[in-house]
Amino acid sequence: MAERVVGTGSFGIVFQAKCLETGETVAIKKVLQDRRYKNRELQLMRSMDHPNVVSLKHCFFSTTSKNELFLNLVMEYVPETMYRVLKHYSNMNETMPLIYVKLYTYQIFRGLAYMHTVPGVCHRDLKPQNVLVDPLSHQVKICDFGSAKMLVKGEANISYICSRFYRAPELIFGATEYTTSIDIWSAGCVLAELLLGQLTFHDVHSSSHCSLEKVQWTSLWRLSRCSSISSVLGTPTREEVRCMNPNYTDFRFPQIKAHPWHKVFHHRMPPEAIDLASRLLQYSPSLRCTALEACAHPFFDELREPSARLPNGRPLPPLFNFKQEVYLNTLLLSGASPELVSKLIPEHVKRHMGLNFFPSIT
Repeated sequence: MAERVVGTGSFGIVFQAKCLETGETVAIKKVLQDRRYKNRELQLMRSMDHPNVVSLKHCFFSTTSKNELFLNLVMEYVPETMYRVLKHYSNMNETMPLIYVKLYTYQIFRGLAYMHTVPGVCHRDLKPQNVLVDPLSHQVKICDFGSAKMLVKGEANISYICSRFYRAPELIFGATEYTTSIDIWSAGCVLAELLLGQLTFHDVHSSSHCSLEKVQWTSLWRLSRCSSISSVLGTPTREEVRCMNPNYTDFRFPQIKAHPWHKVFHHRMPPEAIDLASRLLQYSPSLRCTALEACAHPFFDELREPSARLPNGRPLPPLFNFKQEVYLNTLLLSGASPELVSKLIPEHVKRHMGLNFFPSIT
């Protein structure tokens, strides 16, 4: 039984609903279905099972009097989004407490590490609106896989993807053979936004349809220097442009010096936070750290402390409930070192689980 609308967009409508048999509260995403094709979002959600990815419980089709076919995705219900949490702090003229920044972004990277490695899914629209937050446990779940895709090397993809404030620079350059590193850029934008309390690159796009054919990058480059990509990272080198899109080499940009990251953030910002942001927000996609490497970053060491608690004294949400028997071979074959993945399991958790060596996780 649908109770109220909790979200709307170009995709359709999301309802809060109640299962009449069990009394459980769920979310139902209702989208118009083209009868000629299978729904990609449904197929991808069926392939995923992770604590930091919203879970699919059921699906069913419905029709209207006009014979329109709708797909209804029944998912677990999480009451808040990171966007609304951010707005709450903004309305109070405050920035988010650092423990929550660490907790939320760690779980985003943990979810991405799973998505990118096990089912091989690229989200392609990561932003605060698509990250759910449980206000009691502070568990985070990535949602809305309407733009997601399993990327195949050598196979072209559309470059006009991802919400504009979180869009990786290679997409702006019209790249079609990009990788899951576009999600890493988006996650870096989210991290910086949580730290700053505002959008990081909010002036870089003057048009919602800024394809290379319609709006030249050089015109984008001349926009506001206070928050644009160029004013922070500086003008990309020819090699960086080649890394973003090897087909786009004819460029002449105004030469802008990079703005040091420590000047982008306030002077009280921990150096570990600045270092992580700089590793995520790189022009060259291959130089961005992976989601798994981000999870192991010292910025998140506080979460691995035995005494780590929420500000109200309650325990942190589950952060290390890994299914090592499922992910072991996948992670090692993907190039993750045993040392890297072992670091992600705190010693006190290993002792509690009776493990002398825990070689791999996600």
